[in-house]
Amino acid sequence: MIRKSTGKISSLKELSLSLTKKQKQVFDYIKEYIEENEFSPTQVEIKEHFGFKSLGSVQDYIRYLKNGGYIENDPNSVRGLRPIEPKVESSNDNIVEIPLHGKVAAGNPIEAMEGNEFIEVPSHMIRKGNHYALTISGESMIEDGILDGDLIVVKEQNTANNGDTVVAVIDNEATVKRYYKKSKNIELHPANSSMKPIIVKGGNFQIKGILVGLIRAY
Repeated sequence: MIRKSTGKISSLKELSLSLTKKQKQVFDYIKEYIEENEFSPTQVEIKEHFGFKSLGSVQDYIRYLKNGGYIENDPNSVRGLRPIEPKVESSNDNIVEIPLHGKVAAGNPIEAMEGNEFIEVPSHMIRKGNHYALTISGESMIEDGILDGDLIVVKEQNTANNGDTVVAVIDNEATVKRYYKKSKNIELHPANSSMKPIIVKGGNFQIKGILVGLIRAY
């Protein structure tokens, strides 16, 4: 459910997903390549420049940069990527209300919660379809700039691509992780080098949505 709002976001700060050192290096390489050549590098060129072992790694970086609001597809270019100009905040920006469904774990799964509250978010965060917000609990996604207490905006859907950050429910417990489908199981990866992936081999597993926005209280 989405409701229009005439108010302003007064105590929350909209954030692009933060970049790790390597993610920033990939972004800077793409941006500088475009500035020099007037078109973006190929995935093979990115792979060779950074010494990645596979194109899958390049695709993960590109997907994260797109989800974080750093780059987008360029319909006017054969190679198809361009950096996104920083958005200048305006008091006239459209604001909508979406449901706030309690807390979700960025750590070990916790019991899924739902509530009847609504929260105001910028309308440009909203894509086609239903959306909702969750409060992050835990530190398993800190290397992706998702911190304990942050609010995430989630597009409701039951499918995801490898590398997407998803809200998943395992045996009625919810968690936020990067999604990877393998031949025999599903792996949910934290963005915290001190934590191990969650391996899902069976049981009641569902994708409840993908992360499309991040808001931090200040």
